[in-house]
Amino acid sequence: MKLKKYLRVLVAIIIILAAVSSFVGLLSHGGDGQHVITSVSGEKITVYGRGIYKNDSISVVAQGKAQDLVTLILGIPMLIISMVILRKESLRGKLLLTGTLGYFLYTYMSYTFLWNFNYLFLVYVILMSCSLFAFILSIMEIDISNMKNNFSDKLPNKLIGGFEIFIGTAIGLMWLGKIAQALKTGAAPDGLEHYTTLVIQGMDLGFVVPFAILSGILLIRKNNYGYLISSIIIVKGFSMLTTITVMMINMMLSGVVVSLIQIVIFLIANLGCIYLFVILMRNINENKRNLKL
Repeated sequence: MKLKKYLRVLVAIIIILAAVSSFVGLLSHGGDGQHVITSVSGEKITVYGRGIYKNDSISVVAQGKAQDLVTLILGIPMLIISMVILRKESLRGKLLLTGTLGYFLYTYMSYTFLWNFNYLFLVYVILMSCSLFAFILSIMEIDISNMKNNFSDKLPNKLIGGFEIFIGTAIGLMWLGKIAQALKTGAAPDGLEHYTTLVIQGMDLGFVVPFAILSGILLIRKNNYGYLISSIIIVKGFSMLTTITVMMINMMLSGVVVSLIQIVIFLIANLGCIYLFVILMRNINENKRNLKL
């Protein structure tokens, strides 16, 4: 019960600070406006020049504002809903909470290490830290040894597992191709702009790709850990792919060139993840009380 109390406190902090961060990101506008700078690699970069993100590029700000919006209308409500369901000692609530915390951990880890320094930096660090420890506590609330017994035999393990392996592999190949091209030419990677390194690509290749592929393999084998990790991946993927879809729309509206192929691929992946999210939630048998209380 003490762990659950700490978990509630951490989630409350995340909800409040994420709301503050998102509203500031969306509504702050002070500044001189757009201007062009030259990066250390000689690339001409259009800097946003307004609000909290005034020192970031047009492309990254378009993505960040889209993420702030999704955090407000999807991420925070999902945290609240999962905590309400959790009060009923629901496995569905625990998995929804854990996956959503994965979204917040990924989001504010990227904010901490990607954004140019601004006055919300410590807020991003607190959100990253709280999300990490809440994520760990949320997993500790689940009895992993009985995971597969809480799912219906009708759960399409191969379909979900195959989807995870495909997404993990596709993301891995996409980012490795981008990095390989830069290493081959000796030039700065495409899209680096005036930033120092590929933060998102590093996070994806280091965590998301192996996590997705491993979860898919374990789920197909009906391993208890496969059910747990796959639930986290699908919930996090549902929220993150929705964010990416909104990001690409906002980038186009901001005048940033976006590949039509990428739009189609991510939209299909997003719709697939939403479908599998619904299937996953429907196939949890709450009547099998094998949870750690």
